[in-house]
Amino acid sequence: MKITRKQFLKLGAGSLVALSGATAVAERAAGDRASPEKSNAASARRQYAMVIDTRKCLQRPGCTQCMEACHQAHNVPYINNPDHKIDWIWKAPFQNVFESYDSPYIQITLKNEPVLVLCNHCDKPPCVRVCPTGATWKRKEDGIVTMDWHRCIGCKYCIVACPYGARSFNFTDPRPYIKHLNPNFPTRHEGVVEKCDFCAERLAGDKPPVCVETCPVKAITFGDVNDPSSDVRKLLGAGLTLRRRPQLGTGPNIYYIV
Repeated sequence: MKITRKQFLKLGAGSLVALSGATAVAERAAGDRASPEKSNAASARRQYAMVIDTRKCLQRPGCTQCMEACHQAHNVPYINNPDHKIDWIWKAPFQNVFESYDSPYIQITLKNEPVLVLCNHCDKPPCVRVCPTGATWKRKEDGIVTMDWHRCIGCKYCIVACPYGARSFNFTDPRPYIKHLNPNFPTRHEGVVEKCDFCAERLAGDKPPVCVETCPVKAITFGDVNDPSSDVRKLLGAGLTLRRRPQLGTGPNIYYIV
């Protein structure tokens, strides 16, 4: 029996909570039954992460070089309407990014300063759990949360589920708003969601994410957080870092040095 798009979305909305709950129970049960061998294998897999040094970033006030390079490389449209704006990487005020960080002294210093933000590529991404079509998923080999735009039906469940505001919706055809088309990366179309994918296409060619490569002050470090010899792991072991809303249990993989 065929159903319309409207009927599908209605059914999906009604069952979303039940599905999420069932998935959580199944995951917990699977975790309880996991053998030590499987646990060791899981910890040995790569988990890509970023460390952003906000101190270095502030050395160049107003710099948007990494953002521009990312958007150009991935054919992100430049739409003036703030309600329709598409962002893969952007800046937000410190107090909005770390609203639960309780220190009046650091807020005096940074509360009006911008902080670089992007998809957190969570260990337990809520966007993946709620997607009804499998258009977004977490890659087993490296932990990147990625998307298949052809599967996206524009239901926006993932946008609602993401606690970091890291996803954008194409309310209109984005192609006319692309300043410099990159023929080596696909464009999107009206009615789909998009976000940062940690430059998976560049990683496949042994290149770092474009934001890392183009940052003039080397404020962004990328690598495998499960590798003790990686640069990100060394930075995380050298001092205290912050993550966005870690209390939610999503396990964000973007770390900030402040």
